[in-house]
Amino acid sequence: VQLQASGGGLVQAGGSLRLSCAPSDGRSSSYVMGWFRQAPGKEREFVAAIGWGGSRTIYGDSVKGRAAISINNAKHTVYLQMNSLKPEDTAVYNCAAEPFGSWSGSGYKYWGQGTQVTVSS
Repeated sequence: VQLQASGGGLVQAGGSLRLSCAPSDGRSSSYVMGWFRQAPGKEREFVAAIGWGGSRTIYGDSVKGRAAISINNAKHTVYLQMNSLKPEDTAVYNCAAEPFGSWSGSGYKYWGQGTQVTVSS
């Protein structure tokens, strides 16, 4: 299964972005899907995950209240809406599917190539 992440770009602090991720088999509603990010020189960080057909969502502490993960079953796509962006949100954002264990852990079976988000101050 290939994951295609998109939607990154350059945005000013306080702005918003919506990232998208679509698995190549169209089974986004069947997977637990997560978003992670990694800034230069830092470890990979959990951002959000969604599963059980969209009925359960969890968020990393650094984005709680500013991020919303959702799924569009008709388009087989998972979205990550990021609001009130800060310069420290700058990172490569990766989507992943099928965790081996904890949804917030980085042990996922499938990974996308990532999309760059840059937040300017």
